[in-house]
Amino acid sequence: MTHFSDLGLAKPLLAALASKGYETPTPIQLQAIPPLLEGKDLCGIAQTGTGKTAAFALPSLQYLMENPKPRAPLTCRMLVLSPTRELAAQIAQSFRDYGRQLQMRIETVFGGVPIGKQIKALSPGVDVLVATPGRLLDLIDQRALSLRNVEIFVLDEADQMLDLGFIHALKRVDKLLPKERQSLFFSATMPKTISELGDRFLTNPVRVSVTPQATTAERIRQFVTFVDQREKQALLTIRLREEPIDRALVFTRTKHGADRVVKHLQAAGIPCAAIHGNKSQAQRTTALQAFRKGDIRILVATDIAARGIDVSGVSHVFNFELPNVPEQYVHRIGRTARAGAEGIAISFVDGEERSWLRQIERLTRVQLEPVALPEDFAAEVARMPKPPVQAKPAGQRRFEDARGGNRNGGQRPHRPGEEQRGERADGDRQRRRFGNRKPSGVGSHKGAIRKTGGGRPSK
Repeated sequence: MTHFSDLGLAKPLLAALASKGYETPTPIQLQAIPPLLEGKDLCGIAQTGTGKTAAFALPSLQYLMENPKPRAPLTCRMLVLSPTRELAAQIAQSFRDYGRQLQMRIETVFGGVPIGKQIKALSPGVDVLVATPGRLLDLIDQRALSLRNVEIFVLDEADQMLDLGFIHALKRVDKLLPKERQSLFFSATMPKTISELGDRFLTNPVRVSVTPQATTAERIRQFVTFVDQREKQALLTIRLREEPIDRALVFTRTKHGADRVVKHLQAAGIPCAAIHGNKSQAQRTTALQAFRKGDIRILVATDIAARGIDVSGVSHVFNFELPNVPEQYVHRIGRTARAGAEGIAISFVDGEERSWLRQIERLTRVQLEPVALPEDFAAEVARMPKPPVQAKPAGQRRFEDARGGNRNGGQRPHRPGEEQRGERADGDRQRRRFGNRKPSGVGSHKGAIRKTGGGRPSK
């Protein structure tokens, strides 16, 4: 068995790894660290949760340590680009953890917070800068930052960068970077468009791949329940009450959908929080901290907001709505079954989502195990509590009155994706569960997973 000490890492880095209990490298670390220590460019296909942050952080910190230079004002020696604020913050923290014995200045810049403090932090120059593309270019345009001294450049989650529309920003960054540099490129998938983007940044790269494209973790039990869209909220509430959950992520397709789910769950007495693009950075940070600490066990998120979030102890992933891009399903469920643990992924699918389900099953080569609706489900739906109704501003009420409301006497019909009001759940009834009931607590979900034959085709 290979250990970190076998890879040529410096003693301060090995000490930092030991303090975190890390002894053996993951596959991506084993493949990436040696060529990166040699100064080679690298193109890595790796999903979130494979250990890729350490794969590029450790050799980069070692290079900066072994090649010390005075910090130049308004510059950085290493630049890491991340698609989201949360992932940027996580990457920066990893650099601080691994470089705790080194005298490195590490800063993070992203939108949603005042730019003035970031300008001040960059003024004396930094060793490592982790940034989102938009805020990075804002700082460059304000002449608060120059990329002329970048020696190492990392583009992380390249596929998500393109999904978020950052292609033009990335092309501009490419023009501002020095030609002589070491470049690292990571993506969960590598379609033609991503490969072409990588060609802009990389020179004769070493290529590594640790998780084959479109596969899912073998330790994740995957279930599906077919249910009308308007009844999904009731089903989610019931499952959250019945399942032995350590921590659960609930995914919706839209920001407003996430907020609706939170309102209903809170009305049912289930503490939770939402994280999405309409939340302020302070709200997103507070929700994530509460989730990590275990103050709340349920976090409702959109795909973009949750991308790259690495929280240990996630026992369940609920797909309240299926993603319309099958690869996104792989990203979602990959947030459970981390670090050798087992996990459960549960998808709620209505009639309009069945085609997406078929695409997901073709992509993953896994047939999701069907689970029937709970007994007396219709009665449970009728008993679900409704969330408190916020009074509309007088001006809005007058506007709606002037329009004449709608044909249902002011109560508009339900739309797909909306929950039925006036619902309540009874959590005392015993129903079929996705595993045997275990006492709550971290790690309890491992025993909740039933091992059954069949149901999962070989890969």
